[in-house]
Amino acid sequence: MKMADGESRTAVDPDAGEQVLLLAPSTGSPLRALPEDAFENLLVLSIRSPRRVERVVRECGGDPRNVGVVPISGTEASYDGPLWTTERVSPSDLTGISMRFSAGLRHVSADGYVVVDNLSTLLMYAPEDRLHRFVGHLVQSTRDRGARGMYAVVAEAVSTETRDRFEGPCDRAVDWR
Repeated sequence: MKMADGESRTAVDPDAGEQVLLLAPSTGSPLRALPEDAFENLLVLSIRSPRRVERVVRECGGDPRNVGVVPISGTEASYDGPLWTTERVSPSDLTGISMRFSAGLRHVSADGYVVVDNLSTLLMYAPEDRLHRFVGHLVQSTRDRGARGMYAVVAEAVSTETRDRFEGPCDRAVDWR
């Protein structure tokens, strides 16, 4: 896949039900790591605005009507586009994120995908232990659904110990930097 910076990276294509910790670069969207078929049934928990998610989906050749977004933001932003979105939720409200995730997961098929686009940012709002338990919940729920999951962390933004903890509930880690 050709990146905005001109580099090419191979898409990460987990097996059905597989959960992957994605070691992502500090710039760009982890959605670019997905194979094309991921955009046919995708739920994204995103710190990016729905407009930005929509733009990346289109740039990757996906149809935004097949993508749901849980917007995670401290500020209100209106969006009236083709993405299915939940109400915005604060990055410090892991319970609220979980509730919106559960609502969105009902629309993800067994061959669908779930992407959390930036665990590193969520670490700024929640204690590591709490976020680790939350990620474990997301991983298990996605696995139980039979869907593929990718949980992005900016490797340079967290310690090796923190990265290893996030990898624990996942099946494997992929360095996509």
